[in-house]
Amino acid sequence: MRERKQPLGRPRDDRVDKAIATAARELIAEHGYAQLTVDTVATRAGVGKAAIYRRYATKQEMIFAVALHDLELDTPPDAGSLRADLATLTHLMVDQLAAPPPGVVPGLLADVHADPALAAKFAATFVAAERRCLVEILDRAVGRGELARRPEPAVVHALLLGPVFAWLFLLLEDRSDLPAFATTVADATASALTREEAGSREETG
Repeated sequence: MRERKQPLGRPRDDRVDKAIATAARELIAEHGYAQLTVDTVATRAGVGKAAIYRRYATKQEMIFAVALHDLELDTPPDAGSLRADLATLTHLMVDQLAAPPPGVVPGLLADVHADPALAAKFAATFVAAERRCLVEILDRAVGRGELARRPEPAVVHALLLGPVFAWLFLLLEDRSDLPAFATTVADATASALTREEAGSREETG
């Protein structure tokens, strides 16, 4: 598990963190993503808006952190193989994307991509946190000898996340099938990576 760094200055109050997260989740469930504001979260949580803005620069950052994952995303423990590690990570992604009420993730991403500055920050924080986990998993596979070199992490990230996103938000398939689908996606990605590896070895052999 990655060691958490203690921030400088006055320590964060975990009770306030929990109150904000609980209020935001309740309000999303009650009124939907579009109607949620920092004001309503502050009122429900019993804190001032300044307490929220000390933690999150924008409403979108707050919602992503409380509904999906924060920036302290730990890499899943070593499961022994690339296929098993990718399966664990893909199931984690599925759980995160499926957890918020319908409409939250598409609405959040629409807001993010409508603002270049917000999109850049989103990529440099939340996307980067997911990418770090994936890089560690790929490096494990290299260390085991399953891969000769680390494949492009952005490509592997898209291979895992793209089908899950399509299943949930474009095709609107049955969510009860998500666990099996996550395993299928991870297996297909692992097979593609190891097949490419085998082909490269044959060409150079």
